[in-house]
Amino acid sequence: MKKEPSTRPATSTFDEGDGDSGRRHAHRRAICLRLKRVEGQVRGVLRMIENDSPCDEIAQQLAAARHALDRAFFEMMACSIESEIIESSRDKDTKHARVTEIMRVLSKYA
Repeated sequence: MKKEPSTRPATSTFDEGDGDSGRRHAHRRAICLRLKRVEGQVRGVLRMIENDSPCDEIAQQLAAARHALDRAFFEMMACSIESEIIESSRDKDTKHARVTEIMRVLSKYA
């Protein structure tokens, strides 16, 4: 029996698990699934190259894989930011330090 595809977006994280760890786990699972799709795209690009496909078609597939990889990166960063916000205390200095750390990480990978 064929499984029906889910209508829930791959990035939905608020309906699984308990609390913060459930959201984090769902984020990571969504990212792993996205990366597996990227892996399949890259394998397809390799086959295209091996089969002497036209360069413009290969470039189009590479761009799609790159975009999917960027999306995985941004999902991981969103998970990191969400964790920082959730874990931040009510102390103003601690919040400022956490925001500074988020900005540092975003700048590092921008």
